Amino acid sequence: MAQKPSIAKGTRDFGPEEVSKRNYIISTIKGHFETFGFMPIETPSFENSETLMGKYGDEGDRLIFKILNSGDYLAKVGDELYQKKEAAALTSKISEKALRYDLTVPFARYVVMHQNEIDLPFKRYQIQPVWRADRPQKGRFREFFQCDADVVGSTSLWQEVEFVQLYDTVFASLGVDGVTIKLNNRKILSGIAEVIGAKDKLIDFTVALDKLDKIGEDGVKKEMLEKGITASAIEKVQPLFDFKGSNTSKLESLQSMLATSEEGLKGVEELSFILSATEALGLKKANLDLDVTLARGLNYYTGAIIEVAAPQSVKIGSIGGGGRYDDLTGIFGLKDVSGVGISFGLDRIYLVLEELGLFPPSVTTPSEVLFLNFGQNEALYGLKGVKALRENGVKSELYPDDAKMKKQMNYANKRGIPFVVLAGESEMEQGTYTLKDMASGTQDKLNLTDLIEKLKR
Repeated sequence: MAQKPSIAKGTRDFGPEEVSKRNYIISTIKGHFETFGFMPIETPSFENSETLMGKYGDEGDRLIFKILNSGDYLAKVGDELYQKKEAAALTSKISEKALRYDLTVPFARYVVMHQNEIDLPFKRYQIQPVWRADRPQKGRFREFFQCDADVVGSTSLWQEVEFVQLYDTVFASLGVDGVTIKLNNRKILSGIAEVIGAKDKLIDFTVALDKLDKIGEDGVKKEMLEKGITASAIEKVQPLFDFKGSNTSKLESLQSMLATSEEGLKGVEELSFILSATEALGLKKANLDLDVTLARGLNYYTGAIIEVAAPQSVKIGSIGGGGRYDDLTGIFGLKDVSGVGISFGLDRIYLVLEELGLFPPSVTTPSEVLFLNFGQNEALYGLKGVKALRENGVKSELYPDDAKMKKQMNYANKRGIPFVVLAGESEMEQGTYTLKDMASGTQDKLNLTDLIEKLKR
């Protein structure tokens, strides 16, 4: 019996319509990346394990897909180690490579390896798949595309301002109203940890705080207690759970809360600059919100933290995010190179556009016109018209088989092709083509020049 085909959990096949819609999003993002001055690069699907491990925190490390060494991967494993069944120790012996978890760490590796070939500040964009061994759920997959833009070699906060503008511009072009661009600063989180006496628990503090939307206030407090943060320290951060008001009032509250923390006040100053500059420039459609609970749980952020939330009517979580990582390239030996970057969550953006009905109908129209096939001579005549239309940028095709006309017309209807061309003996004698509008049923007999002009529109 033949094996029933299947695909791995958390992965998907994409049909023609889905690919067309994804390409629409990608081309929109790519176009704005380039108008903002970013240049494309690509990196391998897998990296050396040492490149990735330890860069995303303990939770991130657990989600990295490891690749078994080729050949007899157990050859280097002694009986004693094998019997212990210690996953971490065993993994290092049987796996030296891993699928990339994101595009940022590979980009940092790229910058270090190619530092003599690039000019700083270096602005790059990268649109490629990444893999995470996460639990699949709505909007969360094990294989998905990221669309990243980063700048390295500049400490200027104008870069953060530009990224806010970039997010706003892309989502405005996609027609998405009501996205919220959330801002925070890692220095503010460090300052809060300092003033509550939990500076040595910064990572535990930020990882728990970042889960506020998922597990609620009580869940966050419980996790903090489990990580060794004292009840008195947690009590001091109570105001963060009820942090409301305008961005200006939030900044004033933070200024007061962090009065004794030099690092915290620096974070407030940086956020104030970004917010005021963005206000002066204005936004097309997005909302801008200072969210002090935003941490994103990643170890490498050192300054601004950015996250984009979908419109409230779509329950899907973040659809983009990023931040500044002053010391990321330092882990690969290149010191004092500041970086800042953002990512667009292609798969979640797709679900948002689908749910809100924002894909233009033309995106999924494979061909604009189908030439019907009435025989060998007629097909050749039709193909001359097809060739001329294609040369003028009109998506055109010939039905390949000399089938019944009803079957050919049904084919055009099923595929949503808006026009068909009938070219039989009379059209060939007159040097014309009969164009039929499938929606209205009207027909026009046109010469080739007029046919091209009609369909180019």
